[in-house]
Amino acid sequence: MSKYQEIAAVLRNRIKNKTYPPDSLLPNQIDLVAEFGVSRMTIKKAIGILAMEGLVYAQRGSGTKVLNHPFVDKDTTTLTIYEGLSKEMAKAGRKLTSDVIDFQVAFPNKTIQEKLMLKEEQPIYSIVRLRILEDQPFILEHTYMPVHLVPNLKRSHLETSIYDYVKGDLGVQFAGAYRTISADKSSALDQKYLHCHDDDPVLEIQQIIYQKDGQPIEFSRSRNRYDMRAYSFLDIQN
Repeated sequence: MSKYQEIAAVLRNRIKNKTYPPDSLLPNQIDLVAEFGVSRMTIKKAIGILAMEGLVYAQRGSGTKVLNHPFVDKDTTTLTIYEGLSKEMAKAGRKLTSDVIDFQVAFPNKTIQEKLMLKEEQPIYSIVRLRILEDQPFILEHTYMPVHLVPNLKRSHLETSIYDYVKGDLGVQFAGAYRTISADKSSALDQKYLHCHDDDPVLEIQQIIYQKDGQPIEFSRSRNRYDMRAYSFLDIQN
């Protein structure tokens, strides 16, 4: 874990235990630099993680304020972030692993053809992964990617980070994402892998990731236990 991630973890815990109560200000950056013995840039990175999580809001000249409703009882992701769960949790210094439940090459059905702008004869990867956060079942992901856009995808990539391979090794650049959020009843797979009850609701995030040329490269459905994860959108009026 990097130093700024360690500092973010300390500050996060202080927010959760009300050492820094809602509507209060974090200590200024000069004081935090002195406390942790690091550079100001390191402190900025740590505060940036907390801002991404919706815990604080930093405004030039006004300090960094602890938000009044930071949703600290659930893992919260900002809706505008789509860099991948692995990178998100690595930044927060949290242990994330992936259990590959299914990985195969198939031909897309009509829904997948529409989402990924494919023809019926263009093969896709069909992937089901259980994302495990700090040894607890977290998200059940159903992911579909065109084979011709993501060549040579291997199980080892699925067990670590698909995006590291796509963006790092293949050099693909993402232009944006389209997301929809809906509630659903838990399925048999949800009950098996997320330990849901048959009457538990599930939060599903459908996501399409676009390349710079406008071609969709991923369609995914992330199944979240209602009591384990939330998504936030911070709208600041300037």
